Amino acid sequence: MSIQLTTTAFPDGNPIPTEFTCDGSDVSPELKWTGVPASTKSLALICDDPDAPSGTFVHWVIYGIPPGENQLPKAVPSTPALDSGARQGKNGFGTTGYRGPCPPRGGPHRYFFRLYALDAAIDAPAGASRAQIDGAMKGHIIAQGQLMGKYQRK
Repeated sequence: MSIQLTTTAFPDGNPIPTEFTCDGSDVSPELKWTGVPASTKSLALICDDPDAPSGTFVHWVIYGIPPGENQLPKAVPSTPALDSGARQGKNGFGTTGYRGPCPPRGGPHRYFFRLYALDAAIDAPAGASRAQIDGAMKGHIIAQGQLMGKYQRK
């Protein structure tokens, strides 16, 4: 099954506005989704950059999003736990929460926001690594959606 993941910040495949990067306010864009299966027990979102020089770089890990939620607001706080019960993991910068695109100067990098609908809750504490969350999701993904934006530093 496919989840439709969108943002008002940029159309899929287009440049990410500076506001959502390290060159701007470095806040997360507002995200909305539809098409989550009724059997979903929790949602997880991972944002990464597969074009990073050292390999895929993680910009955001958030999990335990209640299945009834259909959006994340702009500028989600970088706290380990959110009021909704969702938890945030460590990003590639070693901090918790969202950190925006910050590629080296050169060609554009692609940033993939992937939302996963799971048939089980992720029993991981706040601050978990992407590898821990990937492991917890294995065999439990029942649907997913993707949004991609690009960013290039001049």
